Amino acid sequence: MKQLWAPWRLEYVAGADEEEGCIFCRAAAAPEADGLVVYRGESTFCLLNKYPYASGHLIVAPYRHVAEFAELAAEEVMEMHLLAASGMGALAQTFAPQGYNVGWNLGRIAGAGVVDHVHLHVVPRWAGDTNFMPVLADVKVLPQHLDETRAALAEAWPRS
Repeated sequence: MKQLWAPWRLEYVAGADEEEGCIFCRAAAAPEADGLVVYRGESTFCLLNKYPYASGHLIVAPYRHVAEFAELAAEEVMEMHLLAASGMGALAQTFAPQGYNVGWNLGRIAGAGVVDHVHLHVVPRWAGDTNFMPVLADVKVLPQHLDETRAALAEAWPRS
């Protein structure tokens, strides 16, 4: 039997990742590697999802702790979308995905796991990237460690 190595998932499975405060505010205040931050803009930043749907799953969030999409400033909305586009450029260079899911999950009923700090998901996709593991074992198989993914995407991030 082969083993899958995903050590960061233990925190999630054990429920140990329930630190005080907002995960996005903590990531914004942390050094890049500690917060899995890939890129920092003026009013928003991009980080890796700690529990990704696929390798390279990015999240774009404002630095400001804002719960409602309508409360975002126009500059924040614009920069979030620009960072999503730049993130897709870095993902294309690093992983060559064949497509992307980009979206907002606003409110728990809409699938938001974090409801008090708005954020935008960018999920790279490949043909056949869904396999039997999520169906049979409720496990996602990721081929690269998050630290390596963060470093590769930060290196590939388009600079202007």
